[in-house]
Amino acid sequence: MTKQNPMFADGSIRTIPLVDLDGNPTSLEAYGGKVLLIVNVASKCGFTYQYEALEALYQKYKDDGLVVLGFPSNDFLGQEPGTEAEIRTFCTTEYQVTFPMFSKIPVKGRSMHPLYKYLTSKQTNPEFSGRITWNFNKFLVGPTGEIINRYDSKDEPDSTEVVGAIEEALAASR
Repeated sequence: MTKQNPMFADGSIRTIPLVDLDGNPTSLEAYGGKVLLIVNVASKCGFTYQYEALEALYQKYKDDGLVVLGFPSNDFLGQEPGTEAEIRTFCTTEYQVTFPMFSKIPVKGRSMHPLYKYLTSKQTNPEFSGRITWNFNKFLVGPTGEIINRYDSKDEPDSTEVVGAIEEALAASR
């Protein structure tokens, strides 16, 4: 069960205000009942190739209830310098990304977005808390908003460990 935190009105990750890549206000409530793989992404990173595996995961499991969510961030060596339009063009032309993408946000430091405060806080995520270490850190979130696991940039999205956890989460959500 998620602990109450004054930073989050109802203590839920699902109600944190977000903006999609097209500038539309939204939240994770739009994906209620789904298993989420939340990833901070960047277009000019050594891990950018992971877009391909992330899209493959999304295509393979979206009908079973998985949603991959990309959150561009320019926090690591300026590896996401583009505008939202440039990010969309890059992702769709280079990697044929169809999973939901969001506006560029900070994932570390003083101006860290509330979503990443939630994901990295010991109070709201005691088991998998800690700072974002680089682009393509991944959080697996269950259908009721519980954080199931966290993966480093070096953890490939299509690794046995990540895929197994996704399949287990999907099976448990049925």
